[in-house]
Order: sequence, then C-alpha cells, then structure tokens
Amino acid sequence: MAWTREQMAARAARELRDGFYVNLGIGLPTLVSNFIPEDIDVRLQSENGMLGMGPFPFDGDEDADLINAGKQTITALPQASFFSSADSFGMVRGGHIDLSILGAMQVAENGDLANWMIPGKMVKGMGGAMDLVAGVKRVVVLMEHEAKGEAKLVKKCSLPLTGQRVVDLVITDLGVFTLARKGDASMRLVELADDVTLEEVAAKTEARFVNALQDLATSTPR
Repeated sequence: MAWTREQMAARAARELRDGFYVNLGIGLPTLVSNFIPEDIDVRLQSENGMLGMGPFPFDGDEDADLINAGKQTITALPQASFFSSADSFGMVRGGHIDLSILGAMQVAENGDLANWMIPGKMVKGMGGAMDLVAGVKRVVVLMEHEAKGEAKLVKKCSLPLTGQRVVDLVITDLGVFTLARKGDASMRLVELADDVTLEEVAAKTEARFVNALQDLATSTPR
C-alpha cells in the first residue's frame, strides 16, 4: 500500500537533524511539524516572520494571531521569536536555513522543480519558493506520486520552473528518491513504501531513475 499523508510526513521528519533550522512549505509539508523526534532540537522558520513554530494546536486552543505562511493556525514554542518578513527572507537568502521541505507539481529527473504556478490558473503570487530553493542548504520535496493519473516525476518539467537542479530528495507516497545537484544527474530510487513494488513505481514514473534498492540491501556498513 502507498503511504498515507501522515506516513509521508513522518518519513520526511527523519531527514531532520539536531540543531537544524527548517522551513516547511504550505500543504502537506506542514504535517512534518507533528512528527519531529523528541530527542532533537529543531527550529521551524516561517517566511511570514516567525522562528520557533510548534505543532498544530488542538481544537479550541487556536490563537488567530499565530499563523504560518499558509495561514494555518499554529503554536509557538517558549523560545519563539517574531520579526518582519524582510528579516525572514534575509535568513533564507543568507543561507541560514539548513533544510526546506516543499510540495511540488513536478520534479524533473535532473532536479528541476516546478511548484508555484499552473498556466491558466489564478495564483496569488510565487510566494517564497524561489528564494527558498536558491538559499537553503538542502531541499526535500514531499508530494503525491501522481496528480489525476499524471506522473509528477518527469523527464522535463512542462510547468514554469521554481528552480533549476535544486532538489536533493523526493518523498512520495510510493517511495524515496535521491538526486544530485552536481555531477551525476541521475535520479535514484532508495526506498519503497510498504508493499509497493518496483513495477508499480516504474509504471507511474515518467522520469528515468536508477534502482538503488539492491545496492542498499547488499552494502556493508562502514
């Protein structure tokens, strides 16, 4: 079976490391805040001007003044700080954010990302995605493997690009893929969701990818 949204978010949370400053994109990536391991200290940054976001509030505990960039109500950790959007983007552009977890409409096999616009559809703006993928140290995409039966892992993006060769890791409901920003541009399948087969992934993926599952299974830890 494919991973649920919660399982996808939990898998993405495994990419967090102690001391990381992390930006979560709107939509599915916001669920990652609910799965941060208790034994690590991670600071969540929001481009609307907050550092130190906590998990989503329980029903009845919402504070309308506390929202993330996607206008969802959130909680604040005791050490949270608030600042202008300009300062927030200064953190991003200055390379101070370790990891960004974003949604996507398309990811190309060379790491190109399209996640801000569908031609012919009304959008409020490109948001902070272009700054994030250009400024953060590592980019993880969290998305469904298909959209209405169409592959989202493609040979070449047909939608307007957010960034070129910016994606380091893709987590979908079917599995996990790594990409290289430099050198070898091949996409590598490194993990499958429970009971998902390689044949199913291949049938639903337009992008060319290398099956690295066997390599991982036979490798000897150093």
